[in-house]
Amino acid sequence: MAFCSYRPRFGAKTRLRGPDMTQRLDKLQAALEAALGEKVKTFKRELGEITLTVTAADYFVVAKTLRDDASLKFEQLIDLCGIDYSSWKDRPWDSPRYCAVSHLLSVSLNWRVRLKVFAPDDDLPVLASLTELWSSANWFEREAFDMIGMIFEGHADLRRILTDYGFIGHPMRKDFPVSGHVEMRYDAEKKRVIYQPVSIEPREITPRIIREDNYGGIH
Repeated sequence: MAFCSYRPRFGAKTRLRGPDMTQRLDKLQAALEAALGEKVKTFKRELGEITLTVTAADYFVVAKTLRDDASLKFEQLIDLCGIDYSSWKDRPWDSPRYCAVSHLLSVSLNWRVRLKVFAPDDDLPVLASLTELWSSANWFEREAFDMIGMIFEGHADLRRILTDYGFIGHPMRKDFPVSGHVEMRYDAEKKRVIYQPVSIEPREITPRIIREDNYGGIH
């Protein structure tokens, strides 16, 4: 499951149409292939967007090349989020579970790219931090750590950003219970807020049944 607060759809306002889009993507693809070569493990071009997948070992080097290469010039990191693929229907059983996805923008060349990298260890998902390259990675990586539990080596202040300081677990993991593990309440005797085991009992949700009435309509 990916997570994010509301953010504009990737490339929604700047996406070109028709021959102009094709020509621009052709030029970007050629520049990416020339600059990155075999470091790109998968290259996907779909719906007017380009997505690169690289290994964790090449992640930082590739990101630095995307920023510094004169033919690419991705000066801005627009977004970075984490994904848990554990229940993804098309995920091979031997593929990694956790993935970090970054959206990069070149203001000077007016194009975008999506960069994906899978953490090699499902038990301790560790990737290099991009804060050295883009300062905006600071809060994005803290969000990925908080929600998914991904560790970013080199991050100077990797701590929770959305949940409480005493929160246990990572709420956007697929195996995290919807009701959580603990709940908070004010204790009148202790005169402070305390944590206690969650009091919500799990229950099965019956799917809504859609049936036709005598008039043939569906409700």
